[in-house]
Amino acid sequence: MRLFIKRGWHPVHSTLNHHLCKVTSLGLQTRLVSSNSNSRYPANDSIIVSFATSTSTPISSAYTPSLSRHHLFINTKTISTMASATTFYDFKVKDKKGAEKSLADYKGKVVLVVNTASKCGFTPQYAGLEKLYKDIKATHPDDFTILGFPCNQFGGQEPGTDDDIQNFCQVNYGVTFPIFGKTDVNGEKAEPVFEWMKSEKPGLLGLKRVKWNFEKFLIGRDGKVKERWASTSKPESLEKAILDELEKKE
Repeated sequence: MRLFIKRGWHPVHSTLNHHLCKVTSLGLQTRLVSSNSNSRYPANDSIIVSFATSTSTPISSAYTPSLSRHHLFINTKTISTMASATTFYDFKVKDKKGAEKSLADYKGKVVLVVNTASKCGFTPQYAGLEKLYKDIKATHPDDFTILGFPCNQFGGQEPGTDDDIQNFCQVNYGVTFPIFGKTDVNGEKAEPVFEWMKSEKPGLLGLKRVKWNFEKFLIGRDGKVKERWASTSKPESLEKAILDELEKKE
């Protein structure tokens, strides 16, 4: 196999649909396409990994044996961030005003990360999350927080602006834990911290993609992902695991 890397996006030619493959050493999902298409991609924080394979060995069942060159598209922002990150606290995200926020501000705390939405069947979990937040903060005021990351990638169920989201959370559920700016959790524009968390703690059957709104990741004091729960897991069912983690020392 021959391998070379070029920076920037490059016109790629294909009659095939796009397919996903993984760079497993980085835990990233990337786009794999053949080189026979005239689709063109924007030049934003990306590289192309092109590789030639034996014409007798197709890359996947969707590819015919005659295809010999393919391109792997990778977001270089995600690569560079993940390559140097060892804990949750090594990442930065956008706050509710779009300003950069370092997660190092939560270093030493136990953190529950939730991707949220305002128009989902699971949206009433905001009430359970707020109760969980207040109950645990009452006994561990400086050691625990919940961080909400609104996401519009699942059924378009978070269509509003950041200001709309903040107002919705406060008026309807009295949310007092931090709600950040709208965030992609899957795909080419996913925030690096979500790519890292998914890689650290895959879901059922090894699934790394966030499946739906209100998935939950528990971060320990050491900044490592300790647990991951599906959307159907109610906030009150997480209390024991959180309290157990709070009892541990970094």
